[in-house]
Amino acid sequence: MAELKPFPYQNEGIEYGLKNKRFILGDEPGLGKSCVSIHTVLKSNSFPCLVICPASLKLNWQREWHMWSDRKAMILNDANRHSWWMFAKPELNPFGTGAKADVFIVNYESLKKYFVQDIARGELKLSNITFRPQISMFKSVIIDEAHRLKDPSTQQSKFAKGIVNGKDFILALTGTPIVNTQEDLVSILGIIDRLKDFGGASMFRAKWLDKSKLSELGEKLKETCFIRRRKSEVLKDLPAKLRSIFPTELSNQEEYDIALNDLKKYLVEYKQKTDAEAARLLRMKALLQIGILKGISARGKIDTVVEHVNEVTKAGEKIVLFCHLREVGTALKEAFPDACVIRGGMAGHMKQANIDRFQNDPEAMVCICSIKAAGVGITLTASSRVSYVELPWHPADLEQTEDRCHRIGQKDSVQCTYFLGKGTIDNHIYQIIDRKREIANLVTGDVNEIEVKIQNELFDLLLKEV
Repeated sequence: MAELKPFPYQNEGIEYGLKNKRFILGDEPGLGKSCVSIHTVLKSNSFPCLVICPASLKLNWQREWHMWSDRKAMILNDANRHSWWMFAKPELNPFGTGAKADVFIVNYESLKKYFVQDIARGELKLSNITFRPQISMFKSVIIDEAHRLKDPSTQQSKFAKGIVNGKDFILALTGTPIVNTQEDLVSILGIIDRLKDFGGASMFRAKWLDKSKLSELGEKLKETCFIRRRKSEVLKDLPAKLRSIFPTELSNQEEYDIALNDLKKYLVEYKQKTDAEAARLLRMKALLQIGILKGISARGKIDTVVEHVNEVTKAGEKIVLFCHLREVGTALKEAFPDACVIRGGMAGHMKQANIDRFQNDPEAMVCICSIKAAGVGITLTASSRVSYVELPWHPADLEQTEDRCHRIGQKDSVQCTYFLGKGTIDNHIYQIIDRKREIANLVTGDVNEIEVKIQNELFDLLLKEV
């Protein structure tokens, strides 16, 4: 595992977490709340740990745990529904000690499936819910996107409250702790067992909902159970660019698998051919199929990308999305009708109008860009968030598109997020391109030659796997 170290401000957050134990980590999106929470659990040795998060973030949380630690993180699914808890207890684990897990990851919608034994008829109250005894094993719980629990009357809020009850460490992560009013805090404070610090729910509502009390409420929260840093406050600790991978489940996995089997057939036939011309034709077919797989993967990531964009914009941040296929850009535009668009074939004045609106209009939160059409010559510094739905074949295209939001003299850190389909060729392509970033002769060489080299390297890599 690569040697990774938290930034100084993250270490401050870890120390705050170790001291306060049950708290809200409200750092702005992009500042690494997962790193802070993981290290808080690691340093307190509060295992087993449960992570509750949106479905689209389960793979990312598993990756974060494996990136920052040597602890095994398991995603709860139908395959382990009746055995997951055994992995936390080696003496009961029928799969052997090598299958031990320390962290268990579940999405909000599945809390009932894995942790609720029975719900008595009548009003949905916490006292009417019987939880499975396995929840007692958890020493810590991380609740990501905790603002989803701002309504205490919902099933998910009640399930979360019952699951975390009595835990040593409860970490509620949210970049938007107050979505509407201070009332949003009541449910989250109740879940992390901190309402008593404010005199209970009734006293909180009576005293702290007054707008004139906001500053005083902020100080009280910081003293007891709330820490929030803005990017502008910690820029000195951040590099010019932060790159992160967002592993993504495909919504069209079956379609991808069918196309992948076709590619494997071409590769197997290619291996068996002795005739050079026949092998050349099969290689061409395989390369075309690789392009098809890229497109299928891109379409299958759209739902997750849309959810991510909604979370970012809800926190008040603008975001730039880069894609290649016209149909992907069209689907994103349908999801965000008010988005600015920069694509090939646009008249120059239309392109500039979209750039100006994104740069100057506070209401213009999303910009959808073609990798080729928006790669050079434009400035999109109104955003410090860049996300890639698809990958190009050339490393320079990534550098150039990232730099649309990062210009010389800019006093900000740009977060570049790459959505890679789980188990797809996205991962191979990213690894190859990432290796090429620093190779000057590739970056400055002939574009077509470089793209062919990368495609050939991918072909040879896939050939070894069949």
